[in-house]
Amino acid sequence: MHLIKKIFPLSISSTAVLVLLFLVHFAQCSSDVHKKSGSLHNSSKHAKSQKTLDITLHGILLWASMGFLMPLGVLTIRMSSTEECHRTRRKILFYVHAILQVLSVLLATVGAVLSIRKFENAFDNSHQRIGLALYGAIYVQVLIGFRRPKRGTRNRSFWYLLHWILGTTICLVGIINVYTGLQAYHKRTSKGISLWSIIFTAQVSFMAIFYLFQDKWDYMKKQRMIPMNSPEQVSVNSRMDTEKDNFNEVCRKSNALGTHFLRSNALNKLFQLT
Repeated sequence: MHLIKKIFPLSISSTAVLVLLFLVHFAQCSSDVHKKSGSLHNSSKHAKSQKTLDITLHGILLWASMGFLMPLGVLTIRMSSTEECHRTRRKILFYVHAILQVLSVLLATVGAVLSIRKFENAFDNSHQRIGLALYGAIYVQVLIGFRRPKRGTRNRSFWYLLHWILGTTICLVGIINVYTGLQAYHKRTSKGISLWSIIFTAQVSFMAIFYLFQDKWDYMKKQRMIPMNSPEQVSVNSRMDTEKDNFNEVCRKSNALGTHFLRSNALNKLFQLT
């Protein structure tokens, strides 16, 4: 009994110590779990923020490339085809066109590398499929541009037709893919795209109006000129011919009258001398 009285307090104290140790260990485990969950949450939040930044950068690069620089290059080269474009100005516009297209290809290449390294390229949506086709088409277009035949050669017309069709197709499909990219951005980030869609639509509309205006500018200037075979021009020419004949008749009569007076003066002087 006396032994039991000695052992019982020791067992209670040892039990208390074990409970305290368990509670301390449990608290430490809970703290570690909380820290790990917090770090995982912060890591997930950082990864999501980085993904949004990568998507935004990819969109800006492809907007600048296929949505702005390529159409601007098309407008530039069309300005060199006007009738009043001098040789020096045509050469400057050609080099501006080439520089814009090369910059566009470089930006598209950076955007392609970014998408390969950062995104899941499962190609299970229209934006990725169209983008892959555009990447291939722009490099083919670059090769065609550097293989430009000289003017007057046999293959020049075929080259021009191929270059024009492929370039126009790339511009149109690239603009469409910018819209699909905005939809993909909204789907990935749940952010609004209304403002960006309005800005891009306004830019494309302005370029389209300018594109159509280029064809009509020479025609509008020609409206101030009268065609050579038109009734108005025939009437103007006949009136000018009549005025010219009347002027010649007046000149002839004035010359005849002057000759008459000169002869009369010469005769009078001759009679006076005699």
